[in-house]
Amino acid sequence: MPTSVTQNCKACSYELAAGSVVCPQCHALVHAAELEALAATAKALEAQHQFAQAREQWLKALPFLPENSAQAHWVRSNAGKLELAARQAGAQQSRSKWANKLGPLAPIAIVLAKGKTLFLAIFKLKFLLSLGAFMAFYWTAYGAKFGVGFAALVLIHEMGHYIDIKRRGLPAEMPVFLPGLGAYVRWQALGVSGHTRAAVSLAGPLAGWIASLACAAIWWKTGNGLWAALARAGAWLNVLNLIPVWLLDGGQAVLVLNKAERIVLVSTCIALAFVLGESVYFLVAAGAAWRVFTKDIPAEPNRAITGYFVGVLVSLGLVMWLMPGQGFGHP
Repeated sequence: MPTSVTQNCKACSYELAAGSVVCPQCHALVHAAELEALAATAKALEAQHQFAQAREQWLKALPFLPENSAQAHWVRSNAGKLELAARQAGAQQSRSKWANKLGPLAPIAIVLAKGKTLFLAIFKLKFLLSLGAFMAFYWTAYGAKFGVGFAALVLIHEMGHYIDIKRRGLPAEMPVFLPGLGAYVRWQALGVSGHTRAAVSLAGPLAGWIASLACAAIWWKTGNGLWAALARAGAWLNVLNLIPVWLLDGGQAVLVLNKAERIVLVSTCIALAFVLGESVYFLVAAGAAWRVFTKDIPAEPNRAITGYFVGVLVSLGLVMWLMPGQGFGHP
């Protein structure tokens, strides 16, 4: 249970009122360590199909969360699912007896019983429809091979965000794609620290770099210009997405950088623009320079996110530098 003794926030040292579960200064969860331990135990129990015990562990997290937060809603929802799973597990034992009696027909019966639930769990209609429309748009614009490949690169970028959110035990929806505009992953960041929000924002470009690097490796192996074009286009788009302005990933990541770190970001991008000959870095530098003078600069540095940000920028630049051609394009 939350302590009744006053304490300081571990993230920003702000003095907290007794019984606080969220820091009003940096919005970090006060009992993050306890929550992580409970989540780890609950996930381990779920993996062992001990659903009732896992449900009890998740419910223990509720006193450490804001009552109306997205995380608390998710815990309650997950607890309901686990309660249902525990009941189904009991029913499954009964079905297993019938499966033994069915002999060689047992696998078919089990698949028919579970198929509908499995299909609904894997395939989200909104995700599939928007992804199909997204692919169709770029297929029409650039041809089948490049269009589908480019849409796949954007999908991998968005899944980078989604996976990073889910691995932290936070609720998130599957990506939604907007043909000609981009895509997004809807998630609730209430009570999540700025560091975590920044890391989630950078996870997309990191996944995009991995995808572009894979395309570059295939081009190097096959000599097929399609893969070089996909590698360059994917890397270029991810750099563009790191411009530190609202709606783009860079806009969230820059929020935890202090003034000196934002100046480092400006200097790095200008250097990359000249060394690599990629003008897109001037756009990132311009956005970072603007953020040097905004009023959202934290007092404390965040070297981890600064290194993460710079590392992704440099890695994406190296992919573009290794590929033939200039700028966004297709074969």
